[in-house]
Amino acid sequence: MASPYPDGDREKVASKLPAALQQELKVRAAELGLDIQDAVEAAIAAWRTSSRPGPDIDTSGAKSFSTWLPTGMYDDFKASCTDRGVSYTQGLAQSIRAWLDDNPSPKEAGRPVEVRRIVVCNQKGGVGKTTISAGIGEVHAEPEGIGVKCLHQFIQSLNDAELDRLNRTREQLLEALSDYTAGGQRVLLVDYDPQHHLSNQLGIPHIPAGHESLVTHMTGNATGDLRDQIVTIDDPRFEGRLHLLPGASDGFLLDAQLALTAAQSRGFQKETALERALHQIEGDYDVIVVDCPPSLGLSMDAGLYYGRRRPNEKPGRSGVIIPVQSEDSSADAYEMLVDQIEVLADDLHIDIDYLGIVVNLFDSRRGYIATSSLEEWHNMDDQTVIAVVDDLKEQRESVRLKRPLLAYVPESKQANIMRLIVAGAGK
Repeated sequence: MASPYPDGDREKVASKLPAALQQELKVRAAELGLDIQDAVEAAIAAWRTSSRPGPDIDTSGAKSFSTWLPTGMYDDFKASCTDRGVSYTQGLAQSIRAWLDDNPSPKEAGRPVEVRRIVVCNQKGGVGKTTISAGIGEVHAEPEGIGVKCLHQFIQSLNDAELDRLNRTREQLLEALSDYTAGGQRVLLVDYDPQHHLSNQLGIPHIPAGHESLVTHMTGNATGDLRDQIVTIDDPRFEGRLHLLPGASDGFLLDAQLALTAAQSRGFQKETALERALHQIEGDYDVIVVDCPPSLGLSMDAGLYYGRRRPNEKPGRSGVIIPVQSEDSSADAYEMLVDQIEVLADDLHIDIDYLGIVVNLFDSRRGYIATSSLEEWHNMDDQTVIAVVDDLKEQRESVRLKRPLLAYVPESKQANIMRLIVAGAGK
């Protein structure tokens, strides 16, 4: 077969690529009016110059793939694969996937921005993850325009001691309201904790072991639609916009089930299990809030991966919020969580944004331990305290009544602090 490039400026190269990626590449190149070889050339060039290549691609069952590249480019590409410790097939798959993500289909223009994902996590129990998760979801789901008005009045009412506790001026807090967008949004609260505290607080029964749930969808054992498990929070304030995916009792076995599924199923990536389960319903929501279990296991890895920054997503839009307390043990737990986040991000070549720290259940009457610990949280170089939540009775009352806090006392101090968390997240 004669070469279509007799001058030797291009050479034919042969590799392998998953069939789905081949098809997507073919369609996208046609949509953009490009030759496939030009798209592949651009993809490889961008991948080789990227300092952080994308996560591993499932290349099981990859099919033969050939194209024409500038002379010498494929040798340079193979050298880069060797340097990065990946196979040529994996390197090519990462290149094509990144190019597809960076060059979306023209048909996608005008589509809504993908769902915002907020993961509330800390492996230490009792720090208030559930309280913060519920509050964040309720703030996004309450009627549009109400939150910013309440928050403006609340900020104006703060005294000097409360401003000092937040380590910000009144002007800085008011400035954060300039791009406040919460309210009127479709929200899904995900009770990812097998202790199902979030479900209990909202008066929703948890899912018994042996029934379809988030767990069975994560492990590939479900046959139905995940929507069948989702419950609407029946309170007129949220006008049907606030939903809950209840906790499941068999979540206690999730880490073991993920490990077993990965061992038995070729190509199953444990870290992507939560994303695969929730992907089918993401289009129904503007915001998804995940209340994580107190764990440093595989389920936490899956939760953190779900909150990663996706291609073309604005930094600080999705990510993790970490509730802590003003005490030494909370600081120790925080360090372990950050280590896990950083290791996961490095191993999978992903970005996980820190949306902020929330110091919860603060009580200045505890004296030096509480105040000095709060000062240490504020003095961290790479983190921001976005709110300090006092130990107030309204939250406990709303839990006893099985009512959302922002429906029970929408203008209370604690409700406005939840709005303050949302206003400061990611900034």
